[in-house]
Amino acid sequence: MVAGDTMSVYPLGHDWSRLAREYWWHAVAAAPVPVRPSALFVGLGGGTSLHVLRARQRPRSLTVIERDAVILRAARDWFGLDGVPGVEYLTGDAEVVARWLVATRRRFDFVFEDTTYAEPLERSLPLLRALVSLVSPRGVLVINRHRRGEAHRLAATLRPHFKAVRLRRVRREAENVLIVCSQAIDEFVDLA
Repeated sequence: MVAGDTMSVYPLGHDWSRLAREYWWHAVAAAPVPVRPSALFVGLGGGTSLHVLRARQRPRSLTVIERDAVILRAARDWFGLDGVPGVEYLTGDAEVVARWLVATRRRFDFVFEDTTYAEPLERSLPLLRALVSLVSPRGVLVINRHRRGEAHRLAATLRPHFKAVRLRRVRREAENVLIVCSQAIDEFVDLA
């Protein structure tokens, strides 16, 4: 919990279906994720979204960008991520690490961005520029935004780069809006 908001959960009974009403579940359920996707999580928290993807799919690879080594350690120690084999953990500023991934020509079938939730659009665009370039042609980019966080403006900025861009409010009483972008149009983009 941070400032009254739940950042991550880890069900002790390993029943992830109990999260079906929460944004982590909706982020995976709303996305047309290919079978056995390669996945990139930007902003780990406790790793709830990673666990949900694994509960619903059998990803062939998992990569995480988390800027805070303390958060990463807590996720591994207290949220069961030490028991998840083969995860590639990249620690550092998300924008810098994402640009490095672009430079190495990496692509992912499922990219979930959960770090710029309430940031102004201008502050989140540099990261999103890099993330768009990391989505495979058959992949999907899902962005978690606060409902007052310029989600419609961000979706409009992304529309020229994907065949489909949808906004989905998780539920009426929740603050989360998911922007689901699928079928990337261009491999390398400039969102300027």
